[in-house]
Amino acid sequence: MIAIVVTNVLVFFAWAVFAYFIVVNGFQTALLVSAVTAMRRHRRQVWEEDRVGLLGSEVSPTISALAPAYNEEANVAESVQALLMLQYPALEVVLINDGSSDSTMEVLIRTFDLHPIHPIFRNQVHSQPIRGLYRSRLHPQLLVVDKENGGKADALNAGLNCATGELVCAIDADTLIESDALLRIVRPFLTDDRVVAAGGTIRVANGSRVANGRVLDARVPRGLLAGCQAVEYLRSFLFGRLGWNDLGGNLIISGAFGLFRRQSVLDVGGYVHDTVGEDMELIADLRRRGRDDGTASRVDFVPDPVAWTEVPESLRVLGRQRDRWHRGLADVLRRHRAMVFNPRYGSLGLVVYPYYVIVELLGPVVEALGVVAVPLGLLMGRSTSRSPCCSWRWPTAGACC
Repeated sequence: MIAIVVTNVLVFFAWAVFAYFIVVNGFQTALLVSAVTAMRRHRRQVWEEDRVGLLGSEVSPTISALAPAYNEEANVAESVQALLMLQYPALEVVLINDGSSDSTMEVLIRTFDLHPIHPIFRNQVHSQPIRGLYRSRLHPQLLVVDKENGGKADALNAGLNCATGELVCAIDADTLIESDALLRIVRPFLTDDRVVAAGGTIRVANGSRVANGRVLDARVPRGLLAGCQAVEYLRSFLFGRLGWNDLGGNLIISGAFGLFRRQSVLDVGGYVHDTVGEDMELIADLRRRGRDDGTASRVDFVPDPVAWTEVPESLRVLGRQRDRWHRGLADVLRRHRAMVFNPRYGSLGLVVYPYYVIVELLGPVVEALGVVAVPLGLLMGRSTSRSPCCSWRWPTAGACC
């Protein structure tokens, strides 16, 4: 009796998985077609644009690059130098020292000849107290914010309060940005007033030759784990996120490299502190508020601006990273569950949100159940083949099987 029940459950699960993968493959096919169309259009537009002309433009919007740093004394100077070398006519670099317990501030003061300035700023979003502001005598566009420790989201909020740019670029301190990345990623803001955020491509730096904060020779990682992630990153960005540009817009921008309208971020209260998915939470807030208020809410992915990051090379570190990502995804989807299948939010509620629930959230669950179901099904098949009615030999009496 138990065997029959288990067999029926496995048959039902097999059909459910079959239906699930039809839905998943339907989504993936639509994304692939959309990504190919978007890439062809983007190539035509980039061919005609003049990024060099933008360097001399006096009307280009100011970008404030926000770079949180915590206990980064070993490489903070090199990271800041790389940011200062980015090609953009109106760039402000805001380095937020998030209460480092090492010599991060001392290194910054000594390397960039920092001097304290009067801390005048509007405290528009919540953050831990700011202990001081410093301006570089060598690079006037460099502002260093020294604050009490509060985490990455809190540091970004402090940077939002102190920044002066119309646009803000959130960058991880250990991320390497291509020199012309800002010139490329700013383009959607110049052509479409509905855009509130844009993201670029993140590539894997493991195995590449790096010097002075720049990737000089891009190479494929030698390790199997890092190599698999390199392929995964390219697929995720150039296939997944590019495809969403024409299918309802993105719901995720990598926290390592993204550009936002500063006022729009301030209007939604900045980054939240009580979630591990603060990057996705911000995008969901921007898009939901825009749809509710009838204001700008478009989020674009731009394929050619590139940032480089190191990926985990051990299963333990990778597991912790993916666990954090998945918990953040689940939390954000829970917070904004009112959007799912809600026609009020258009394609965001009818297509984008269901995709992230069905494919991104439930995908690992279905795969884990499959790992259990397959060997169980094989065992049940062996068990039924040894039943009294159906022996290993051909039945001698009647079609009892």
